[in-house]
Amino acid sequence: AAGTQPNTVLAREDGRIRLDGKYFEAIDETGAPVTVVRGLAKPEATHVLMHRAGDGRFISFFGDLHPSFFGNVVKAMGGAKRGYPVVSRILAAREPAPVSSADLIARCRRELLPTVHSVSRLTPTIVEVVVHAPAQARAFRPGQFYRLQNYEMLAPRIAEAGGPSTVLAMEGLAMTGAWTDPERGLVSVIVLEMGGSSDICALLKPGEPVVLMGPTGTPTEILAGKTVALVGGGLGNAVLFSIGAAMRAAGSRVIYFAGYKQMRDRYKVAEIERAADVIVWCCDEAPGFAPTRQQDRSFVGNIVQGMAAHGAEVGLGQADHLIVIGSDSMMQAVGVARRGVLAPLLKTGHTAIGSINSPMQCMMKEVCAQCLQTHIDPQTGARTVVFSCFNQDQALDRVDFSALHERLAQNGVHEKLTAQWIDRALRRLQARGVAA
Repeated sequence: AAGTQPNTVLAREDGRIRLDGKYFEAIDETGAPVTVVRGLAKPEATHVLMHRAGDGRFISFFGDLHPSFFGNVVKAMGGAKRGYPVVSRILAAREPAPVSSADLIARCRRELLPTVHSVSRLTPTIVEVVVHAPAQARAFRPGQFYRLQNYEMLAPRIAEAGGPSTVLAMEGLAMTGAWTDPERGLVSVIVLEMGGSSDICALLKPGEPVVLMGPTGTPTEILAGKTVALVGGGLGNAVLFSIGAAMRAAGSRVIYFAGYKQMRDRYKVAEIERAADVIVWCCDEAPGFAPTRQQDRSFVGNIVQGMAAHGAEVGLGQADHLIVIGSDSMMQAVGVARRGVLAPLLKTGHTAIGSINSPMQCMMKEVCAQCLQTHIDPQTGARTVVFSCFNQDQALDRVDFSALHERLAQNGVHEKLTAQWIDRALRRLQARGVAA
């Protein structure tokens, strides 16, 4: 069951898979296109193949993705019953892969079963989790994200008097990749402890199996031979240093504005320095940061004030493109300032995007609709809706930040209650403060 409309994202991403209207194009067992009777759950001929690769392997489709078997679970099950002989014939026509089952199992465990490599505390509220996940590490592109989750059967349990135990199982957490090491098969994600599932990440142990779905989302566009300004707030800086490094490798000049509320919030300084030609370190807390490079600057105040104070001397006016990542209020403030206090410092015709941190659930692209984000056309006022988990990089001029703020707060009561309970649980585990 894929929703009220067939999800054809695969065709858009792959480029080789063809569509027939709003459905995938069906083909027969020779690879030739065929016409499928729509809405008829018991067609004379069952066509459940939609793409034939060059090596003779096929992709099949069923359920709500299929024009004959969409609509309800009974039709989907009937489609599977009628379609499995087709899949069986295709498999029988191919020679078995020249790999023993033991070798295949070992390869799957090595490539596809992520385990925790290390857990490090970077600040009092930020934890880095490095996962050994070779396939996910090789596929990553800067700007993409993952879905991290522990296994319920391995999660810590706390006995409760007179009732069931508390199981510290995480919900699926959207985590942007901070860095990857494809040769070692490592993926780094950085977690801001906000009270809830994010607090449980610090309990993960090296060697523990975890779920790491992804990478998903659209990679950030890496510009070559341009001047790019990166604007990061707090945890957003964990995302930007991989993007900045890729921009510099492509021959672009990178101007970096890094903002923090407190001095203790800064981390990965060396990585940020490698990702930028010049940095303006901004901190709300005095005395601010002391730059370690001659070209860098420091400012005490918020990031918009820092951009206004030092933008001219670091060359902000040369920036062709701005990438802004931080809280919704921070990104909105930068978006407004581009038309106000920062306007005299910015290049005419520059573009600006933000990485929109909408609520997310499935992270499977256009399925659950939890990540819907409203856009407003700045010229016409027309409103449209996009899926943020499909592409989190969105034009700052179009994002409806008031709607985003409301959606981020929609589960506020539940989140506060969960935070209180997890805090209690962590204290009882002596993982935080005094047991209560």
